[in-house]
Amino acid sequence: MTDPCVRVVDGDQPRSAERSLVQVAVGVLVRTDGSFLLTSRPEGKAYAGYWEFPGGKLEAGETVAQALYRELQEEIGITIQDCVLWKTERIDYPHALVQLNFCKVTQWTGELQMLESQSFVWQQLPVTVKPVLPGTVPVLTWFAQERGFKAATYSL
Repeated sequence: MTDPCVRVVDGDQPRSAERSLVQVAVGVLVRTDGSFLLTSRPEGKAYAGYWEFPGGKLEAGETVAQALYRELQEEIGITIQDCVLWKTERIDYPHALVQLNFCKVTQWTGELQMLESQSFVWQQLPVTVKPVLPGTVPVLTWFAQERGFKAATYSL
């Protein structure tokens, strides 16, 4: 039976029963004009080329904030000044079961550097880049709801 609190992606593909839940810190960088940063997934990773919010897995003993601070330095070369846990979402991908801990970030220092050879783009709603990683879709829906858009749900 499927957990109703988990979004299942590519449900027709096989999954290992022994998978453990992977905690992921995700940075939702928002500029003063309301635009938000999306980065492409690098070659060699699952869903390469899909657009997502930057971040990565928590290492042993790390908090979400510590992991996000480290990941954003490693991936995009910035140092975050604030990190507010916003929402969480569980996603069941064929390759991993993840809990995405979305943090809004409005202050950072440094210039964006794509240190994993990925691309980046600042977006407003509706997003113009495709494809969007399924774990990113809930954030777009939350943004739409916050901003009073009539179409408050997004899909792929």
